[in-house]
Amino acid sequence: MADSRLQDAIQPEEGADFESNAGSSLTSITSSVLRGKVEDGRVYAVYGKEEYGMPMDNVELDRIDMCHAKYYALLEKKRFLAPIGDNPQRILDLGCGTGIWTIDIAEMFPSADATGVDIAQTQQAWASPNAHFELDDIEQPFPHPASTFDFIFARDLILSIRDWPHLISQIHTCLKPGGWAEFQCVTGLLRCDDASLPAQSPMRDLADAMWTSTHVFGTPIDDPLRWRGWFEARGFEEVTEVVYKLPCNPWPRDARLRLAGALEMENLLFGLSGMVMRLFSKALGWSAAEVQVFLVGVRREIRNQGVHCYWPL
Repeated sequence: MADSRLQDAIQPEEGADFESNAGSSLTSITSSVLRGKVEDGRVYAVYGKEEYGMPMDNVELDRIDMCHAKYYALLEKKRFLAPIGDNPQRILDLGCGTGIWTIDIAEMFPSADATGVDIAQTQQAWASPNAHFELDDIEQPFPHPASTFDFIFARDLILSIRDWPHLISQIHTCLKPGGWAEFQCVTGLLRCDDASLPAQSPMRDLADAMWTSTHVFGTPIDDPLRWRGWFEARGFEEVTEVVYKLPCNPWPRDARLRLAGALEMENLLFGLSGMVMRLFSKALGWSAAEVQVFLVGVRREIRNQGVHCYWPL
């Protein structure tokens, strides 16, 4: 990722150093699909062609909702960046998770129909009347006709997509002429703009393990770096890439980035086990105990505000 696309270097806070099988939405839904399956104490979705790397239990759903607040802070109180105008009529949220973005966008555009799609039925029952949800595998053929949507959005489809060009092609087909698509994702490619991140670092080890394991798992963590080329190859126009720096803890001086960093620290401290347990087990052959021992040092470094690292979003 070229440095010219990154924001300016973030200034750290002065004196801060503390530790603190496939189907569509038309398929009958069985009770086993709704329950999922348990691995190492976490619940995973069983709907879809391929294994998804993240859990679908209540702990994970809480994490997703917290990340929704984190991205709102990081993107300067924006839910999306695409210039979709004031009157979109059909909006599609791919991999909607808890449905929190779908619900917010439905409330933002009350005349629009907002549809959230996910392989786990984990959405809120109290959604806005113009928000609804479908159980589906977005890597399979979309059940929607061509030229249906004004805006198609996807956020943090990490550990889930094995064929991005195919997904992008389906999106191109389902968008109305002049419609917009937007992908957002943290890459997991650890960065630091100063010398505060040691050469021998648990966080570096984490980033290296995630890079290796996601390539073995079939969902490379650096795929977002290739999005632009795939969009352009499919025929999208006005393709734009914006890269934000997401601090790993509240080390920045800037209040907005400090809040985003505080939320990301909570995300990492309490969500890391769920993020990497299945991934490291399936791809690296680690036991659950080995994963937990590895994460002890990572969590210690995450708390250290003297380390000024960040993820590109």
